[in-house]
Amino acid sequence: MSHPNADLITRFYSAFQQLDAEAMAACYATDVRFADPVFTDLRGREAADMWRMLCSRAEDFSLTFDSVQADDHVGSARWVATYRFSATGRQVVNHIQARFAFHNGLIVEHRDHFDLWRWTRQALGSKGWLLGWAPPVQGAIRRQAARGLAQFRASR
Repeated sequence: MSHPNADLITRFYSAFQQLDAEAMAACYATDVRFADPVFTDLRGREAADMWRMLCSRAEDFSLTFDSVQADDHVGSARWVATYRFSATGRQVVNHIQARFAFHNGLIVEHRDHFDLWRWTRQALGSKGWLLGWAPPVQGAIRRQAARGLAQFRASR
C-alpha cells in the first residue's frame, strides 16, 4: 500500500500523460512554488498556467514516470517527456528528476532538475550543441519561456 502523497504524485503524472492540465493543477496548493532550469521561480497560479500552456501546445507528446516515493513531507519521482519542440520541429527526450514538498494532501513545492545543455542540444541542434552551455544562451531561453508564459496568461 503506497503513501497518499505517492498516490498524489502518481495522479499528477498520470494526468500529465493525458495532457490534463486541470487535473495536474488540482494536485497543487494555491500557493505552490515551482522551479526548473527554465522556469526558475513560479508561484501559485503561474505554475498551474505553465502546465496549461505546455499541455495545450504539446506535439507528438508522450511521458513515462517511475521511482515514485513519498512520505508525509517530501517526495520524488523520475520522469521522461518526449515531444516535438515547436520552435524548431526537433524531437526532445528530456529526463527529469522531480522533488516535491507536501502540506495538507497537496503539493506545495515542486522542483524539476534536468540538464539544460542536453535539452538545448536536442531542441536547437548545432546552435544548442555549440552555445547551449553558455549562460547568455540559457538566459535567453529562460526569457523566451517567460515571455511565452506571460502571453499565454494574458490570452486567458
